[in-house]
Amino acid sequence: MGILKKMTCTQESTYNGWQQFTLENDQGMVVQFLDYGGIITSIQVPDRNGKLENVVLGFEQVSDYSHNTNYLGALVGPVAGRIAQAAFEINGQTYSLEKNEANHHLHGGSNGFHQVIWQAAPFETAQTVGVRLTHRHPAGLDGHPGNLDVAVTYTLDQNNAFTITYEAVSDQDTVVALTNHSYFNLSGNLQDTVHQHQVTINSEKFIELDADLIPTGQVLPVAGTPFDFQQGHYLADGIAAAHEQNVTVGNGYDHYFLFRDPAFQAQVLVTEKQSGRTMTIETNQPGMVMYTANALTEGMPLAGGTSKNYLGVCFETQASPASLELDTIPSVKLAAGERYEKKTVFTFGNL
Repeated sequence: MGILKKMTCTQESTYNGWQQFTLENDQGMVVQFLDYGGIITSIQVPDRNGKLENVVLGFEQVSDYSHNTNYLGALVGPVAGRIAQAAFEINGQTYSLEKNEANHHLHGGSNGFHQVIWQAAPFETAQTVGVRLTHRHPAGLDGHPGNLDVAVTYTLDQNNAFTITYEAVSDQDTVVALTNHSYFNLSGNLQDTVHQHQVTINSEKFIELDADLIPTGQVLPVAGTPFDFQQGHYLADGIAAAHEQNVTVGNGYDHYFLFRDPAFQAQVLVTEKQSGRTMTIETNQPGMVMYTANALTEGMPLAGGTSKNYLGVCFETQASPASLELDTIPSVKLAAGERYEKKTVFTFGNL
């Protein structure tokens, strides 16, 4: 990977005055994203033959991100995931949120982090380039208590590692669960669906969902089910499975996996044999939602093709809002003055 030569960060104005940033390293890896929603629009990495191709879903036209109902590439918060009945309790007080999916609250609602313009500050170090994004979510907006100051940093290094660092602090007790909602497809330029992506997850348990995709309260063992990725298997196995939980979410996965050990380490490995690409995910988050795009809106014009089910897979590393009902899993509650500090690293390589 050698000596630093041309690590660069550039920016340009695009639709509606949004700024698009481009990070590039010596290996030719390129990450592009917007200050609007912190949306990652493209990640170009080499295949086994050195060919650079995009490995995330992104719209063909930047303007389409203004109606990003599938959260392509977006930062999600203040709480990623579904909050049952759009309400939660802290210190004996109930806070009611916007009901934006049936009777529930999903991904921060209409004022969620995926559609605000973040303040952006580019930076360079000896071996990295990146951008620090900051935003204040004011107290009471959509019912959330506390002024929440958030910083999310995107960093690219010389080893084809793309790091997302999340920081937050509130002046009142509140709830926080931040993640990124990129849809990955390692085949490159949408040449195939994710059926033949082989995934390994350091997880022994997952959370059962009901018909509304709300946790039932049951934390189930993965052993003996299509949810056992401990030794790795193809996503196609679960997409085609008759297991009740795969069928419930529309034939595939949209489930929260609890990591065996929440310490910062490699928790997920993804490989795509045709291109030879690999992606390792390291994080100190307690788990992640894996979503195989079972209900991706079809027919959207994307860079490289048209959207359809199973065209990408999300690895949403985060704590789960199910913890508002379950005291057996890591909590999304954040005490006043407490610092929320999480990190996820996506490192790309080849077989």
